[in-house]
Amino acid sequence: MPEAARPEPESVREKLRSLPSVDEIAASLSDLTGRFPRRLVVEETRRVLDVLRAEIRAGGNPDLSSVATRVRAALEDLAAPSLRRVINATGVVLHTNLGRAPLARFTPLAGYSNLEYDLVAGRRGRRDVHASGLMERCFGAPGIVVNNNAAAVFLTLHELACGYEVIVSRGELIEIGDGFRIPDIMARSGAILKEVGTTNRTRIEDYRDAITERTRLLLRVHRSNFEIRGFTGRPKLEELAALGRERGIPVYEDLGSGCPVDLRPYGLSEPVVGDALAEGADLVSFSGDKLLGGPQAGLLVGRQELIARLRRNPLFRALRVDKLTYQALETTLRHLVLGRIDEIPALRLIAEPAERIRERAESLCGRLKSVRASVIPGESVVGGGSTPQQPLPTWLVAIEIEDPVAFERRLRLGEPPVIARVEKERVLLDLRTVFPDEEDELVQAVNRARAV
Repeated sequence: MPEAARPEPESVREKLRSLPSVDEIAASLSDLTGRFPRRLVVEETRRVLDVLRAEIRAGGNPDLSSVATRVRAALEDLAAPSLRRVINATGVVLHTNLGRAPLARFTPLAGYSNLEYDLVAGRRGRRDVHASGLMERCFGAPGIVVNNNAAAVFLTLHELACGYEVIVSRGELIEIGDGFRIPDIMARSGAILKEVGTTNRTRIEDYRDAITERTRLLLRVHRSNFEIRGFTGRPKLEELAALGRERGIPVYEDLGSGCPVDLRPYGLSEPVVGDALAEGADLVSFSGDKLLGGPQAGLLVGRQELIARLRRNPLFRALRVDKLTYQALETTLRHLVLGRIDEIPALRLIAEPAERIRERAESLCGRLKSVRASVIPGESVVGGGSTPQQPLPTWLVAIEIEDPVAFERRLRLGEPPVIARVEKERVLLDLRTVFPDEEDELVQAVNRARAV
């Protein structure tokens, strides 16, 4: 027999009886009529009362006079957008937690659109057309779009190698953010992993010796978020492509970051998508929201027959992107095609000279009258798993304050939120990732945080 429930102490029952009724609370919030339906006010009131009862029964002593205030705060929270613009003062250009690449400006289409309608023919069309032509002009090969690069990898392995072997160097069995591992995605796709070489060195002979009648793909993975230095080596892509042609096996390169232009003029070394195709890769996949500078998406470009196979796979429909993603991606790709690199914020931030950032930092520092601030040299990073160990020189606004952690928190909880760094007991603002038209807001945010 279960143990009988113990009666609640009289002190607890007294507190529970002291709680106001739902009708009393709803009546005290009459000023919210018109903004919130009564049904929602009642539901939130009951939810708050349930929380208070749990606190009382747990031995707490909540303020019973604050019920209406709690309900009001809960309703205001429901009315406020959760996804908000923030000022990124961290110096991390592709900040994963802040949406990675900042998008080029575009106005989302309201109402209906020709997402899957051919206006010329007057019949159903394909949503691919909004990006495919631009992709071919950008990268020199046809392509398709799925919802992220992990999906691109999964779709490729499932279509081209499900139930068969894929040869990969041990040095390329990487893990990227949030636990995405190449061996795991390969297993889920149905492909069979065949490792060759060692962690630090893999030769073309290793691939050649591993090929059997069950081999369907030679996979090369860009180590985008780490480097192996010292006694290392792997075949050039041209060598791997030549072997693939010799044996009739496609060569697929997952580039991850998807760099569309040569970044060496800015001190960064990152493989370019077009170069990988020119060097013989049959298929290349990469992210849309990293160095491409667009929305979250996975882009696949390569040989027409392979792209056609991927598009026919039933999973393609499950992994496809929506109209907003296509519109943002089309905007980014068109800027690339037309040579308007400065219109792609991520690439513009990477390219900004350190001396220009110093001038901006000194100007902003002079406007911060409420805090003790100075300009010091520092480093920005590209982030997003791109260009590891390749920092960008920058200049930082260093704020010396009695409690930097509390000050950073006030910045973060302000409007707009400012995301900064705290290092060596100072709050650091890196203007590389702050847009010029945000500087006035940044000054005001710092002054407000100091005034609290």
